Amino acid sequence: MKEVFNNCTGFEWDKGNSVKNWERHQVAQGECEQVFFNEPLIVFDDIKHSGGEKRWFLLGKSDVVRFLFIVFTIRKSRIRIISARDMNRNEKRIYHEQAKKETGF
Repeated sequence: MKEVFNNCTGFEWDKGNSVKNWERHQVAQGECEQVFFNEPLIVFDDIKHSGGEKRWFLLGKSDVVRFLFIVFTIRKSRIRIISARDMNRNEKRIYHEQAKKETGF
């Protein structure tokens, strides 16, 4: 599923989403971006919310090992983060199970 990033050249931020993520969940832009460069990174199609445009969500961790759930889309060649928050308990379980499968540990 990580092939979704093959043609991506960076990030695009909507000011409203950036402020919303900080006010609601204390997740800054930079911390969101870090997650995309740390392994393991678990990516899923967000079929339920892919109405007008294709969306994905991912489970990953920031540089300070904060486990985040991020919803994003890709516009042209840029990743546009729609929302970001801490993973809930179930998402952490899924993340660790998938990480085991990918790494064998």
